[in-house]
Amino acid sequence: MPYLLRTSRIFAWFMLTGLSIGIIVASSLYLYLRPNLPPVHQLMDVKLQTPLRVYSNDNKLIAEFGEKRREPVTIEEVPQLQLQAFLAAEDSRFFDHFGVDIMGLARAAFELVSTGSIQSGGSTITMQVAKNYFLTRDQTFIRKFSEILLALQIERQLDKNTIFELYLNKIYLGNRAYGLAAAARVYYDKPVNELSLAQMAMIAGLPKAPSAYNPLANSDRALKRRDWILGRMKELGYISEDAWLLAIQAPITASYNTREMEVDADYVAEMARSEMVRRFGEDAYTDGYTVTLTVDSKKQQTATTALRNGLEAYDRRHGFRGAIGSFDVGGMTEEQLSGQMRNYVPVESLIPAVVTGIDDEAGTTRVHLRDLGPAAMPFSTMKWAKRHRTENLTGPAPEKPSDVVSKGDVVYVKVMDTPVAGNDEGGKPSNQERLQVALAQVPRVEGALISLDAQTGAIEALSGGYSFNQSKYNRASQAERQPGSNFKPFLYLSALANGKTPATVYNDAPIVFDDSELETAWRPQNASGQFYGPTTLREGLYRSRNLISIRLLRDLGPETTLDYLKQLKIPTDKMPKDLSLALGSGQLTPMELARGIAVIANGGYDVQPYLINTIKESDGTVVYEAPETILCDDNCEDLAENRNKAQIDSEALPETKGMALPASADDSDTPRIMRRLADERAVYILHSMMRDVIERGTGRRALALNRSDIAGKTGTTNQQKDTWFSGFNHDLATTVWVGFDQPAPLGRGEYGASTALPIWIDYMKVALEGTEPKTMPRPNGIVSIRIDPETGERARPGSDNGVFELFRTEQAPAPLPPENHNDNGASEEPDDLSRQIF
Repeated sequence: MPYLLRTSRIFAWFMLTGLSIGIIVASSLYLYLRPNLPPVHQLMDVKLQTPLRVYSNDNKLIAEFGEKRREPVTIEEVPQLQLQAFLAAEDSRFFDHFGVDIMGLARAAFELVSTGSIQSGGSTITMQVAKNYFLTRDQTFIRKFSEILLALQIERQLDKNTIFELYLNKIYLGNRAYGLAAAARVYYDKPVNELSLAQMAMIAGLPKAPSAYNPLANSDRALKRRDWILGRMKELGYISEDAWLLAIQAPITASYNTREMEVDADYVAEMARSEMVRRFGEDAYTDGYTVTLTVDSKKQQTATTALRNGLEAYDRRHGFRGAIGSFDVGGMTEEQLSGQMRNYVPVESLIPAVVTGIDDEAGTTRVHLRDLGPAAMPFSTMKWAKRHRTENLTGPAPEKPSDVVSKGDVVYVKVMDTPVAGNDEGGKPSNQERLQVALAQVPRVEGALISLDAQTGAIEALSGGYSFNQSKYNRASQAERQPGSNFKPFLYLSALANGKTPATVYNDAPIVFDDSELETAWRPQNASGQFYGPTTLREGLYRSRNLISIRLLRDLGPETTLDYLKQLKIPTDKMPKDLSLALGSGQLTPMELARGIAVIANGGYDVQPYLINTIKESDGTVVYEAPETILCDDNCEDLAENRNKAQIDSEALPETKGMALPASADDSDTPRIMRRLADERAVYILHSMMRDVIERGTGRRALALNRSDIAGKTGTTNQQKDTWFSGFNHDLATTVWVGFDQPAPLGRGEYGASTALPIWIDYMKVALEGTEPKTMPRPNGIVSIRIDPETGERARPGSDNGVFELFRTEQAPAPLPPENHNDNGASEEPDDLSRQIF
């Protein structure tokens, strides 16, 4: 007995000593760690790393930027069964413990001893919140003790539902999915409230080890983990026996789902991304901002498609440049072919394919597509493929498939909608129905399309090239090119503002300029190479007569015209100060040109292009909203002050190189006041002249739109290096440019009317669909007078060739004097014209 008593005392002393040491160590650690622990209230201020999302103005997803996929949800949005699945997997006593579950730790230890692995884990949900929000993942005792201390603090200051919600939104669930909602999208492409019980259990099994229990990476282990969780849910009374039995029999249905972009608008997405980074720095990628743009999804998709189709059409006209690669396909299986094709990258809708067989007699080529397998390419889709030699020269038209491709050639193709029966190696029909594809190639030519709301400056659609993935260079806002004849509307508007009329006559005749600085004399010509004699300004514009424009500029003076361009806020720093200005030899970006055309379209008011409508934080708080645009004639400062107690002068805004975006979130309450820059009567007359470009001139193809409110101008530079079309109605202005990135001739017969105008038509056909004709209202002080188109004077009564022309009232031609008849009955004509035509 004394021995037992003595032993008990020794054991008690050891226990007491150990407990004391433990208390001392714990207290020391607490005193050491406590000052460095973050305050719990920071949890409520933590911004989950949610990606930046960019939407069109009709709420279609354009782009998503950020490494982590996350869609925050509230606990009320999560089904009860999903919550119970996480409780069963991670912390079934969550609503009973105080942050640290002693029973759970004991159970985990028992599982480790009895099975060699831990199924449910020892960390509570609260401890995981502490770790995920505040701590590292280092496997150290100090980190674990900090986790426990933080969990205790969190439990004292936050309610259980708030802690659970923080957990559901923070946990990593594999494949870049952070949080429950993101995982539901990534694995099942569903919102959380549409998951089945089996799917809920599968997701609930991921927090323990997202890679080890991932259904995409390790389906067997994921299935065992899912079924164990379902069993726990049954044991805990969360689900019935029947529900459990049905769920464990469910197959694995997980697949990798990326969030599909709903609008093909990479160039505008990049413009929005760069602006957000400029505003918010790297936080733009993680703070969950939502950006809504001005672009309309239907117009934007049409713009992207129209530009690509137009560039491909030009490329086909100039022949096939041959295969992009080749390899020996003899004896290769489909699996081997697929592996080899991984070396070739798709470009937008163009897919690389290798030729596996050619049947000239049947007119069919067999190909194997990257990712899609076998397909048939009919010869009818290859007839365009004359061999490219130069931009002006192609080879003869092919007569059979082997004239175009050889076995083993790798080419680009486009998948067509209609499948056709395939052939086997012997030419016999196979049982497998194959895809039908068309021969294609990636265009070398590039282009841009910009469409602006002429009344506000909002960018309705923009495409900066054939493929953003191929080239990030945004030609719409960055490419400085010569506008050619697309510049002429500004020259003619300057003339109308400086006393000229549509009836002013100039002589379309040869002209030679000698300049000591030039090696040879300058002999400008019309595109046709012909000369047409006395011509009114109206006809000179709609027929795009170069010599009329040069004589007009000489009459006005280059300095006068440049000053007028500055009045219109068109950049002049890269404009020549000589007569070549008349032919558009300066440089403008497509955006700058489109902005100038929008000024004409809206009746002469200033326009500042902008892209962003609203910026919202992750909680929906609006941090920026595009200001209202006000078109103003007089008393603009008073108008702004009355509207928002703020004065603004649009002339104080800097000249933009591309587009104007708001400088800060503080300017959204200030209205954007747009002053009148051009005389409305001159602009109205110019509209009439530019409608003739469509009805009678170089833009006649646009008559296909069957609209009476369309006006525009083609543009082609010297040697056809740049081709343009700009057109508008009163509300919408659109500019299209086509050319090579490194300026080079596009080839004979390639003009603005053949390259840019078809793209413009394809876009405007959709952009104006369902809208009523919209023309500029006729201002006061405009008269319509019948004139002689050969002289520009009033037409004599009874003359056969008289046409009606528009004039400002004070510029109307003077009435003709009564006719004086000589003895022979012939009338005497005035000795000279009232205008100098040479």
